[in-house]
Amino acid sequence: MSAATPTVLLVHGAFADAASWSGVIAELQGHGIPVIAPPNPLRGLASDAAYIASVAAQIDGPVILVGHSYGGALITVAGTTENVVGLVYVAAYVLEEGESLGELQGRFPASPLVSNLKQWTYPVPGGGTAVEVTIAEDAFPTVFAADVPAGVTKILASAQRPLAAAAFEETASAAAWTAKPSWAVVAGADNAINPEVQRFAAKRAGATVVELDDASHAVAVSRPEQVAEVIREAVRATG
Repeated sequence: MSAATPTVLLVHGAFADAASWSGVIAELQGHGIPVIAPPNPLRGLASDAAYIASVAAQIDGPVILVGHSYGGALITVAGTTENVVGLVYVAAYVLEEGESLGELQGRFPASPLVSNLKQWTYPVPGGGTAVEVTIAEDAFPTVFAADVPAGVTKILASAQRPLAAAAFEETASAAAWTAKPSWAVVAGADNAINPEVQRFAAKRAGATVVELDDASHAVAVSRPEQVAEVIREAVRATG
């Protein structure tokens, strides 16, 4: 790879952490592509996107942002950062400027995720509490990772990172795909984000779409080679 090879910045979504990118990271590193997978705070669309944008801005040279699930909403906003040259959406939300996750989801039938969320509370500055959500552990394999081995899924269910419930109502302050090229992996058997939501939003963004018919929401875990190949295509196209 040349000195101008973009760095790939991987943004995980809700109910997961950066380790969910392990297989994809190994594939990219094996092809000499620089990669970083920071933690996503999962506290709110604006603040999370600002954090991802700050990470991208501190990377020397061009950056490809890759977002899984809720991470897709973040790269849509953070992608306006000057050195970001492309966006890759993986089983992800692709928002329009001024749109929320709830609004985009609300145009289509609800996925099984919606009825299987467990609410928790966490303290916020000033002494109050806010609500965060995880996926009920018994529903996690079906909803999130139906094509991942049962032993791995059990670990993923225990290691979930909760998403602040308020994130569903916050609206995107920008949509970087209007000015930068995008790619999308649609998980055709996704029970967390309705595949129709993924298809509609990716088409609206003018993304180059790859559909993986039998893939679950955890497509980066179950199909790391295919996800990495789409990312490599973005690197080739922008490097």
